[in-house]
Amino acid sequence: MAKKVLKFGGTSVGTIERIQHVARIVKKEYEAGNQIITVVSAMSGKTNELINLSREISKNFSKRELDVLLSSGEQVTSSLLAGALIEMNIKAKTFLNWQIPILTEGDHNNSRIINSSTEKINKFLDQGVVVIPGFQGISKNGDITTIGRGGSDATAVAMAKIFNADSCEIYTDVDGVFSTDPNKIPVAKKIDQISYDEMLELSSLGAKVMQPSAVQTAMMYDVPLEVKSTFTERKGTKIFNQE
Repeated sequence: MAKKVLKFGGTSVGTIERIQHVARIVKKEYEAGNQIITVVSAMSGKTNELINLSREISKNFSKRELDVLLSSGEQVTSSLLAGALIEMNIKAKTFLNWQIPILTEGDHNNSRIINSSTEKINKFLDQGVVVIPGFQGISKNGDITTIGRGGSDATAVAMAKIFNADSCEIYTDVDGVFSTDPNKIPVAKKIDQISYDEMLELSSLGAKVMQPSAVQTAMMYDVPLEVKSTFTERKGTKIFNQE
């Protein structure tokens, strides 16, 4: 039995049909005997939609209230995915950031995860699949906080570290990490293995496969990553310390 963190990005959960597809992937991993912590992003386009709503209220919308607003996107996805798993006769439960809790520090809209309680989740992992909304946590003052765009990657890496997971798999809409953007350059070459440093360099050059701070955290704590496609069964790209 392995403990796995599976993270699904916005395009992977962009529609009800895609959420049901993700549920089938999670079900397969769970029925293979693994303990599964699933981290999800908001449905594609939802975060921008919420930001636009805040701008209709005020050009100087409260940062604290913006965190409350934006965190709802991932919560919606979490509930829908847990519901889809339950419909497939898999015991599943959403744990929101304040229920765990996932502790953060720093400014609103740009905080960082510093720790997480493990007791509730470890207890439930013996019974079923855990679903966690990415991108968010709770401050020492009890405020909901968000950890920057693309922050669900950071949540997944933090959960993999804190729960001593055997793997952290980042599911996206491409087959892995490519030398250039495969959507713009069809002959782009997929990279089978890459070091943390090389991945950070690609990110600095504009590659949007993973949030750079999440890669840095993975490198700091030696959390091996794999970027793979939600929509194909091809092997992905492994990111790890190659020294």
